[in-house]
Amino acid sequence: MSRNLLLGLLAALLAALIGTGWQLVSRHGVTTSLGPIELAVLRYGLPALMLSPCLRGLGLLPAGVPRLVLLLLVAGGGLPFGLLVLSGAQFAPAAHIGVFLSGAMPLFAALLAWRVEGERFNALRKAGLLLVALGVAILGSAGWGNASWRGDLLFLLAALAWAVYTLAFRRSGLTPWQGAALVNAWSALLLLLVLPWLGAPRLLTAPWPDLAFQVVWQGGIAGVLGLVTYTAAVVRLGAARAALSSALVPPMTALGAFWVLGEPLAASSGLAVALVAWGVAVAGLSGMARRA
Repeated sequence: MSRNLLLGLLAALLAALIGTGWQLVSRHGVTTSLGPIELAVLRYGLPALMLSPCLRGLGLLPAGVPRLVLLLLVAGGGLPFGLLVLSGAQFAPAAHIGVFLSGAMPLFAALLAWRVEGERFNALRKAGLLLVALGVAILGSAGWGNASWRGDLLFLLAALAWAVYTLAFRRSGLTPWQGAALVNAWSALLLLLVLPWLGAPRLLTAPWPDLAFQVVWQGGIAGVLGLVTYTAAVVRLGAARAALSSALVPPMTALGAFWVLGEPLAASSGLAVALVAWGVAVAGLSGMARRA
């Protein structure tokens, strides 16, 4: 195994662990003392300040990055994506985030890579993607009987947005740190436009331990390390294969939601998690083997 591939796999694994933690922390936040807009302020405002030195000599409108690519980067990986996930977490349990976001996103990324970049898939990879689609469909059909369908739909839209970000980053020519700095900076500017209308009152009323916990996770771990490690995986593994490296996220999120958040794990959720994780692993390993 080449050094480049090994580093890409390690970056993807770390991104998957951070993604799992972010899903659990976000679900806990929006169901206790904070709301989506408050978490978005922490998720994008703090990283924008921390990463601002990376914009020196680059600016908010980098000369070498097409405007459409920049727009897709911010929309797919920035504030619109974050608000979709954080709003959806109010309606659906954390296990659904793992399946719909971490499962559907690799599926969307593969379809976009096929449509936009002309990437071809072998039979094993097609079978893995089919398993992912089946798991998503099973959980989606189960959610129509309760209020979770609203969250599921928002997670699907967020998965599509993140898949777009994945491909746009590949075309941007930016480093992972530059990409993270740009996405967070533009997201913070967008927040300045919406905050006068929406406000973030719970930032002033939430218990300080809850706020401090979310500051560390949203602002530091997810906002900086999560975005950087994922984009590093995209650079070394390719867009579709980096997206397919998240097989651990659905089962880890489901188990974490059961043990940490006390959320029940329904039979449909367990089956969907198993199918999605299996499908992502099969499709991802197929792609890795071909690249190696």
